[in-house]
Amino acid sequence: MSAPGSVRAEEGLLWTPEAGQWVATTTGRIASDGYGWMQAVHWVADGGRYRPRRAHGPAFGDTTVRIANELVRFSPCRPGVDHLAHRLGLSERTVQYHLQMLRQAGLLAYVQRGTRVRAEGRRASEFARIVPAAFDRCLGVRVVGSGVRRRPVGMAEAGRAEMAALGRKAVRSARRRRSRPGRRRARARCTPMGVTTPALSPAGNTRPPSEAKLGHGKTPTSTSTSTHGNGGRLNAVGHRFRLAAELVRRVGWLGRSSVPRIAWIVRHVADAGWTADEVLAWLHARGEADVVRRPSGLLATLLQGAETLLDTPQKRAMAVEDWRDSRAAGERRRRGWLPATNAPRSRAVRELVTTALVPRPRTDLSPALAAPPAPLDGRPLAPAHAALLRETARAEFMLGDSTLVRSAVRAWGSERAAEVYGEELVRRVIRLARTTALLTLAGPGAAS
Repeated sequence: MSAPGSVRAEEGLLWTPEAGQWVATTTGRIASDGYGWMQAVHWVADGGRYRPRRAHGPAFGDTTVRIANELVRFSPCRPGVDHLAHRLGLSERTVQYHLQMLRQAGLLAYVQRGTRVRAEGRRASEFARIVPAAFDRCLGVRVVGSGVRRRPVGMAEAGRAEMAALGRKAVRSARRRRSRPGRRRARARCTPMGVTTPALSPAGNTRPPSEAKLGHGKTPTSTSTSTHGNGGRLNAVGHRFRLAAELVRRVGWLGRSSVPRIAWIVRHVADAGWTADEVLAWLHARGEADVVRRPSGLLATLLQGAETLLDTPQKRAMAVEDWRDSRAAGERRRRGWLPATNAPRSRAVRELVTTALVPRPRTDLSPALAAPPAPLDGRPLAPAHAALLRETARAEFMLGDSTLVRSAVRAWGSERAAEVYGEELVRRVIRLARTTALLTLAGPGAAS
C-alpha cells in the first residue's frame, strides 16, 4: 500500500490524492524557478500524462498552461481565483477546475489554504510550484538532497533532447504571455489584500470560504491596508483598522469583537491621530467595567467626546503618563502583597514558623454549640441562649461556614430554625444552597 501523499501511476497517468496535495506530503520537489516548472507543465500537457477522474468539466490542456503561466508571475504564489479569471477572461469555476487539475497532477501543492485573517480580510490559498518525481525519473534528471528541497544537478544524455524541446515551449508560452495584444497591463499582485465584507456579521458562520471567494475582490473598505501609491503610508481608513486591530488585541473585553466594527467606532479618535496607548489611557481614566455585555457599545460610550477633551498631543501624553504611573504603582502594590520568598536562616526561627503554620483542630467556645441543640418540644429558648446561638451562627456564616444553620434546618425544619437563628439568616442560607451549586464556601467546616 502506498503512502497517503504519494503520486500513483495508473495506466501511465499521474494522480495525486488530496492528502498529497500539500508541501509536507508531496513526493515531488519545489521548482527552483518558473522556467523549470513550466517545462514540467508542458511535459504533463503534451504527453497526456494526466486525466481528470470527474465526468464533467474541462481537460488538462492549453487553458491549464495559460493559468500556469500566470502563476509564474506570483511570488509568493498566492493568486486569487477572481483575479486569475479577470486576467485571463475565464470564469471563476473554470479557474477552480484547472487549479484542481494542477494539484492532482502533482504540479501544485498547498502551502496554506485560503482563510480569513483578523484585521487583514480574506486570504487566497498559497501554493508551491512542484516538479513531480515522475518527471525526474522519465527524463533522467539527477537530484541531490532530500524532501521537497531536492535540487537538480544533471541529467542523462537520453533526456536532453526532450528537455530542450520542453524548454523552447516554456520560452514561447512566456513570450505569448508578455506580448498578448489588447490586455491591460497590471502589476503582479498577491494577497493578502484588504478585503472585507460589511454585509457579513462577525457572529455568523466562520467556516473558511471557498477559493472562488478569496483573493483580490474590492469592497468599499478595501483601502484598509492598501497604499495607493503614497509611498507605503496608510490612509485614514488604514489608520482606523490598524488602531482597531491593536485595541482588539490589547483590551481584554474586546477580544471577540469584529475589527471592522471597532474601526468604525474609533474613527473619530483615529482620524485625530490617537495611538493605542492614548486610547487605553482614556479608557483607564473613564473607569473599568465589571461586566461587559456589548463590548462595541461600551467602547462607543466610553470614547464619546474623547477627541474634544484631549484635543492636543500634550494632553494625550499627560494622560498616557498618568496611566503608566498608575500601572507601575499597582504593580508595586502587588509585589508588596506577595509573601517573602526567602526562608529564615535561623533553624530555631524556621521551627517556630513551621509550628505556627500547622493547622490546629477547631475549638468552639461551647461544646454544646458544635451541633444544633436538640428540639425543645415547642418550649422557647432562654434569651441568653438564643442570643448566643444567633451570634455564633451569624459569625460562622460570615466566615463562610453555614453548617450550623443547615443542620438545624434539616433537623427541625425551616420554621423552627428561623425561630432560633432568625428568619433573615435562615433565608440567606437556604437561598445560597439552592442557587449556588458550584460554590464552595471557605472555612473550617465548609465541606459537609
